[in-house]
Amino acid sequence: MTPELLDCVSIRVPASALESFEAALSSICLAVSFYHDEDADEWDIQGVKERGADEDELNAALLIAEIVTGFQPAILRDLVPVAGWLARTQAAFPEQFIGRRFVVRGTHISAPPVPGRITLTLDAGLAFGTGEHNSTRGCLNALERLAKYHRPARILDLGTGSGILAIAAAKLLHRGVLASDIDFRAARVANANARLNGVARFAHAIRADGWADRRIIRAAPFDLVFANILARPLCAMAHELAANLAPGGRAILAGLLNTQVNWVVSAHRRAGLALEHKITDGTWSILTLRKS
Repeated sequence: MTPELLDCVSIRVPASALESFEAALSSICLAVSFYHDEDADEWDIQGVKERGADEDELNAALLIAEIVTGFQPAILRDLVPVAGWLARTQAAFPEQFIGRRFVVRGTHISAPPVPGRITLTLDAGLAFGTGEHNSTRGCLNALERLAKYHRPARILDLGTGSGILAIAAAKLLHRGVLASDIDFRAARVANANARLNGVARFAHAIRADGWADRRIIRAAPFDLVFANILARPLCAMAHELAANLAPGGRAILAGLLNTQVNWVVSAHRRAGLALEHKITDGTWSILTLRKS
C-alpha cells in the first residue's frame, strides 16, 4: 500500500521576517514549526499540508510575505509520509515539565502521573501548541502565576490551536473555558484533546473568526483571555480585547518577539490595558495585561 503523503515546505529567514512568513505558512498549513539557529541568527520554518492542496493560496501568501519583508527566501519542497512525519514528531516530543504545576506528555508516554503536577496529554500532531514552543510554555507559566492570586470565572482561549491552554486552565481552575480557532481542523483537534484530558465538559472549542463571532461576544465579558497569536493581529485586536474584558480582567498575550513588546504594549495601553507582568523566554515575550 502506498503511504499517504504530506507536502512539506521549508524556508529559512532572518528574525525580521519570521512573523510574516510564519503567518503565511500558518494560513495554509496543517502544522508549522520554527527553530532558531543561534549561530547564524536565522529561523528555519517548516510547514506541512495536504498533498497538492491550496497551492495557489500558499504561493500568494508567500508572495505577500516577500513583499512585506523585502526578503525572498529559498523555498524547499518535499513529500513526507504522514506516519513517518508523526512518528518523527512524537520521537522528538519528550515529557516536558513546565513551571511548578504542569507536565505535558504525548499519548506514547505511559508513565504514571507525576505527584503535585497537572498532566496535559496531547500528541504533537496537526495543530499548533504542544508546550515545546517558548510562547506556549510562557503562557502556562503566566497562568500558573495568575492562579495564585485570582480565580477567573469566564475564560476565553482565542486562537486555541491544540487546545493546550484551554485544557490547562480548565484543569487548574475548574472553570469553563470557551476556545476558538479560525481553522476548523484546530477546533476539532482541541475538542478531541479536551476529551482525552477528561475536561470536555469544561473546555469547548468552536471554529470562529475571533471577535467577529457573535458566540464569543455573547459570552463576554471575560475575566481571562489567552491570545497566543502574533504581534500584528494582537495589536489590531487591542480595542476589541479591551471592550470584551471585564473590569479587573486579565489577558495573557504571546506569539511576539522581544523586539515587538513595546509595540504591543503601546497598542493595548491606548485601549485601556496596563502591563502587569512580563515573561521572557529566549527571543519571545509573554505579557499579562490588566483592565482597570
